[in-house]
Amino acid sequence: MASLESDTEKVHPPNKAQEINEDEGEEEVSPIEQVRLTVPISDDPNLPVWTFRMWFLGILSCMLLSFLNTFFSYRTEPLIISMISVQIATLPVGRFMATALPKTKFRLPGFGSREFSLNPGPFNMKEHVLISIFANAGGAFGNGSAYAVGIVDIIKAFYKRKISFLASWILVITTQVLGYGWAGILRKYVVQPAEMWWPGSLVQVSLFRALHEKDNSRNSKARFFLIALTCSFTWYIFPGYLIPTLSNLSILCLAFPKSVTAQQIGSGMGGLGIGSFTFDWSVVASYLGSPLVTPFFAIFNISVGYFAMVYILIPVAYWGLNLYGAKTFPLFSSHLFNGHGNVYDVSSIVNDKFEIDLPAYERHGRIHLSIFFVLSYALNFATVVATLTHVALFNGKEILARYRASHRGKQDIHTRLMKKYKDIPNWWFHLLLLFSLLLSLALCIFMKNEVQLPWWGLILSAGLAFIFTLPISIITATTNQTPGLNVITEYVMGIIYPGRPIANVCFKTYGYMSMSQAISFLNDFKLGHYMKIPPRSMFVVQFIGTIIAGTINIGVAWYLLTSIENICQDQLLPPSSPWTCPGDRVFYDASVLWGLVGPKRIFGSLGKYSALNWCFLGGAVAPILVWILHKMFPSKKWIKLINFPVLLGATAAMPPATTLNFNSWILVGTVFNYFVFKYRKNWWQRYNYVLSAALDAGLAFMGVVLYFSLGIENIGLNWWGSNGEHCELASCPTARGVAVDGCPLH
Repeated sequence: MASLESDTEKVHPPNKAQEINEDEGEEEVSPIEQVRLTVPISDDPNLPVWTFRMWFLGILSCMLLSFLNTFFSYRTEPLIISMISVQIATLPVGRFMATALPKTKFRLPGFGSREFSLNPGPFNMKEHVLISIFANAGGAFGNGSAYAVGIVDIIKAFYKRKISFLASWILVITTQVLGYGWAGILRKYVVQPAEMWWPGSLVQVSLFRALHEKDNSRNSKARFFLIALTCSFTWYIFPGYLIPTLSNLSILCLAFPKSVTAQQIGSGMGGLGIGSFTFDWSVVASYLGSPLVTPFFAIFNISVGYFAMVYILIPVAYWGLNLYGAKTFPLFSSHLFNGHGNVYDVSSIVNDKFEIDLPAYERHGRIHLSIFFVLSYALNFATVVATLTHVALFNGKEILARYRASHRGKQDIHTRLMKKYKDIPNWWFHLLLLFSLLLSLALCIFMKNEVQLPWWGLILSAGLAFIFTLPISIITATTNQTPGLNVITEYVMGIIYPGRPIANVCFKTYGYMSMSQAISFLNDFKLGHYMKIPPRSMFVVQFIGTIIAGTINIGVAWYLLTSIENICQDQLLPPSSPWTCPGDRVFYDASVLWGLVGPKRIFGSLGKYSALNWCFLGGAVAPILVWILHKMFPSKKWIKLINFPVLLGATAAMPPATTLNFNSWILVGTVFNYFVFKYRKNWWQRYNYVLSAALDAGLAFMGVVLYFSLGIENIGLNWWGSNGEHCELASCPTARGVAVDGCPLH
């Protein structure tokens, strides 16, 4: 599309950049100090936003991120290319287009006297914001790929059943767009009020302002970005193809090739990861995101919870207590096992109706989990409730006060400046919500044999999303904490409708993930609010980006699932194969535990792990104890720093994340965000985010090149450096008399 210079969706005629509307008197400044320090109180409503540059770079970024994030999600070390990478990478391209494209103005038939130009002037910040919003849709708003793609993955790759491409596409699109509907309804409650300040969006505002400062020096950010990208691109050929062992080297495994215990301690992929290290950026940035953009206080809190879990709880439970017969199973695994320590044959307990075969389940016996998986669920249960309790106690008054203040009629300068632009009609959102619900109902009624979810299940999940989206949005907008309710949705559907694995994950996706998507949409709306982006432009970009991204997500997934033999089957793939789908493995296990077998037979009265339900109570009580201590000793500031949701949820990414991911992430994050930030602050301020984006982009491009030039033809190397981390015994049990193929008998 060409640029429409006058189309900035404003009500008033063109004026110069306006800082304060003089006709309305003195503006109310933002009541939030962080906003006052970060967000500019100026706006130029004449800046063109619907430019050719915006559409070209926006759609290209959306398509590229959709492809790359889906492509890498199937690999052992998945990589999520974030919005920040696009922010940095598109800036020099946009400026180049502003100098290279012709500035000739022309008119198109049917548009009256409006003039168009491929190049309406300098590349401006509003264009850049919309390009980044486009890209964020391509990154599934921070999730990498659309969550519903995981349903298609487990049906085709794990259960070996069929689902049509049409049903898959509808599933992906409706779960994404449904959240958009909730976001539209709640905009006036959590975007427009100044008290709903969304701390996470301030990071983006700061980065946009930094990027658009003039920089003509030899050591410019653009020059640094290109150099770092080239180095990252070139280096990844070694861990990505020539020497894959560089991704996960273990000193203990190499020193003790016949010791199970040494390899359990030393393996970074299947053990505690002591003495394990990596030379692969994808290992560092997988699951937890780039450590370069995570503040050190967050890294420190996560480190405390991680070390407590991995180096205290797991060793005590495994070697000390042998909790739940832990030594019968691997120390660290996301697989499901039978009572003899072998991988559970899930296919043998699934009948022709894609439901549980109870007689077969009785013959094969209970499902067992590794001690690592058990403790992960225990902490997950505690974290869900601890987050709600902590926020209620420590932030409840603040949230309530700000929510009440948002209805007093006062508007800060940002809301007043946004009144210059036409707002989005509510019926746009209502229509989207109605359409997505009707399409979802059609899927559940006419294609129920493929998705299992009954129509009432869809209505119930939509109701849960509607109920929880507002309070969770308020919590996120004021505290930057987003309670995860996925376990609750799994638990509810598992109790109500057991024996049907796909119905359970569909229920979770329509309920929890549509709420999560709504919060991501609202966060983008707030970013647009701060950057004074015309609301209708935001709507169009988000909607189109979501449709493009969802279609590419399922298209890439379908291609990989149908072209790579034994994809996701780590026991059938060669040791050097990257296509192990660790995230989908955990998603599959959850479908078995919560859907197929059901929580009653796992965590309920008929299950082995019923004691884990006490963790819900423990999670609720723990923040109360901290709050009481804080009230008793208010002068002790360190007490308030004890954040149980962070401590308990530190290892929420495990599985599929491993100790190697955490150890390397913590190390790199500490180096850059503590030592470099403290002693080389000028360098950090100038290049830290740029380096993160360049490392992500270079690795992603080389990964794609390697696949389409060598991997697609199965051209690989077979030597010592391509046989994984050489910790084959790390997955062995240590209980006496347990026989597992490839493991020594104790």
